[in-house]
Amino acid sequence: MSLVEAFRGVRNHSLYLCKNLITEDYSLQASEEVSPPKWHLAHTTWFFEQFILVPNDPDYVVKHPQFNFLFNSYYNSLGTRTARNQRGLMSRPSVAEVKAYRAYVDEAMANLIQKNNPTIDELVILGMNHEQQHQELLISDLKYSLWHNPLNPEVMDISEYTPESESKWISIESGVYEIGYQGDSFCYDNELNPHKVYISDFAISSALVTNQDFLEFMEAGGYDDPNYWHDEGWAWTKELEVKAPLYWEKKDGDWCYYTLDGLKPIDKKAAVSHVNFYEASAFASWKGMRLPTEFEWEVAQDQFDWGKRWEWTNSAYLAYPGFTVAPGAIGEYNGKFMINQMVLRGASVATSEGHSRPTYRNFFHPKYRWQFMGIRLAKSL
Repeated sequence: MSLVEAFRGVRNHSLYLCKNLITEDYSLQASEEVSPPKWHLAHTTWFFEQFILVPNDPDYVVKHPQFNFLFNSYYNSLGTRTARNQRGLMSRPSVAEVKAYRAYVDEAMANLIQKNNPTIDELVILGMNHEQQHQELLISDLKYSLWHNPLNPEVMDISEYTPESESKWISIESGVYEIGYQGDSFCYDNELNPHKVYISDFAISSALVTNQDFLEFMEAGGYDDPNYWHDEGWAWTKELEVKAPLYWEKKDGDWCYYTLDGLKPIDKKAAVSHVNFYEASAFASWKGMRLPTEFEWEVAQDQFDWGKRWEWTNSAYLAYPGFTVAPGAIGEYNGKFMINQMVLRGASVATSEGHSRPTYRNFFHPKYRWQFMGIRLAKSL
C-alpha cells in the first residue's frame, strides 16, 4: 500500500466512525475532558494543515484564518485557542463545512505526498498516527456524551464486552531486560530510547479482571474500606460518591451498563472497563496483589493476549533515559505531559487497527476512567 493510500484510509475511517450520527451528535461535549466529534474531525485536519502543508507547500492557502484558533488543542507555540471546555459551543463551522475542510486539506496533502519527500513522509506518518489516536478519543468521548441521554442511543457496535479466557498465572524470572522500541517503523518519542532494566521474580495474570471479579469487590464493601485505597483515591470516591465503574447502573435490582450499542445487562465473564487507577489499585489491594509495572508488562506481554482494554500499570509516566524534547511545536506532543500521569499499556476495543505495539505508552491522570481502561493483576514471587 502506498503512503497516499494509507493516508486516505486513515482519513476515511474517521468519517466511517460517524456514519450513524445525526447532525446534533457532532457537537456533544458532556465535560471538559471530552471533545465533540466535529472538533475531532476538524482538529486532525488542522494538524495536517498547520504541521505539514503550511511549512512545506508554498502554494497552499489556509482554508480559513480562524481555524487555527478554533482547532488547536494544546500547542502553545501555535498561538491562542478555544478553551477546551467550550469546544461544544461552536455551532459553526457546520458539520458540512468541516467535511469540506477535510476534503480541501486531503487533496492538498495527496498532492504533497506524491512528491516523495522523506522528511514530509515522516511527518505524514506522524499525522496519521495522531489521527488514529483521535479516532479512539472520538469513540470514547462520544460514549461519555451519549451516556447522559436517557434514550440510551445506539450508534455503533465495537464488541465492547466479550468473555475472558480462564485466568492462570504466568511466572517471569528475575533478570535484566531490554525495554523500549527497537525497529525501523513508526513509534512515538516516549517509547525511545531502548534501555535495560532489572526486574525481580514476579507473576502476571493471563486474563483481565472480569466484571464478576469486580462485582465481588463491590459487594464486599470495597468502595467503603479506606484500607484498600490511596488517600487521593479515597478522597475521590467520597467527593463523587463513587460505588461502581463508570456507565454502571442498577435497573430493577440488576446491574447494567451503557455501551455505544445501547444499555445492556453486564456480562459477568467480560473484562471490567472504565475504571481509573484508584479503582484498579484498590481492587488489586483487596485481592492481596498489585498492578504490574509497565516494564513487567512489556517483558511478559508476549505470553498473554492483550488489546481489549488499556491496562493500568503501577508506573508513573516519566521519560526514558536519553529522552529529548523535539524542537518546535512537535515537541509539545508528549514530553510536557510527563508529570502526574500513570502509564497504561496495551490497546483497547476502540483502538484503530494498526495502532498498537508492545512498547506503546499511553498515559492518563489517575482519576480518569472514560477510556476503555481495565485491570491485569500481578504479584511478586
